[in-house]
Amino acid sequence: MISWLKRFYFLIIGLFLSLPLIVVAGVSVNAKQTLAFPPQGFSLSWYGEIFANPEWRSALIASVVLATTSAALAVLIALPLSWFLWRRIAPWANIFQVLGIAPFTLPPVITALGLLTFWATTGFYGQPWTAVIGHAIFFVTLPLVTLSLGFSAIDRSFVEAAATMGANDRTIFRTVVLPLILPYLVSGYAFAFVLSLNEYIVAYMTVGFTLETLPIKIFNALRYGYTPTMASVTILFVITAAVIFSLVAKFGDLPKLLGAMASDEP
Repeated sequence: MISWLKRFYFLIIGLFLSLPLIVVAGVSVNAKQTLAFPPQGFSLSWYGEIFANPEWRSALIASVVLATTSAALAVLIALPLSWFLWRRIAPWANIFQVLGIAPFTLPPVITALGLLTFWATTGFYGQPWTAVIGHAIFFVTLPLVTLSLGFSAIDRSFVEAAATMGANDRTIFRTVVLPLILPYLVSGYAFAFVLSLNEYIVAYMTVGFTLETLPIKIFNALRYGYTPTMASVTILFVITAAVIFSLVAKFGDLPKLLGAMASDEP
């Protein structure tokens, strides 16, 4: 009886949390251009609109390019930083760890305002590449955390053995360290990619309307009325995130990547 009640309780909680997504999914298949739930008729044409309409298609391409490049830049920043922190080359190394985590702990609008002020002062406001740098700075925390977990899982005796055999730091990193941290590197990239794909405030405040990503396109389109295409974009984001995180969970240790510690109990 208690087990049945527990299952029923979690079912109700899951349904409650899923309600907004269910409504959005229902709205995205309306046959007519209306904000109605339950849907009036059934049509997948609004999903096709994302790729058929030049404005939505260009916004999709802009979002993918921004997410791909900014996530890669975030990893390129986090990788040497986490390697440096793991080796503890200097006593003040933790300062860089704090700086790496700080942008993600602050409210997004504060980070976006700081980036807006910086780019406006330097005269580069509105350049598309500023959004790439802005997202890389904002999301560098994610690969920094996953890579730090990866480095902490390395048995240092492997590194010491390689050094004893005469390998230099570059060889040790390429042949010993990199293969061991690769799942954490890929996971950090995936996390940064998904969040960059959905981010609005930093992108908007660094480039304005110069670069119209999908989130910016949705807010711009709201000025002219509602279209179920907006809901279909939301569902597309959710599916993309679910697929990426499922792959991370399948090929990596997701609980450990999220910071969970393994139990010492047998």
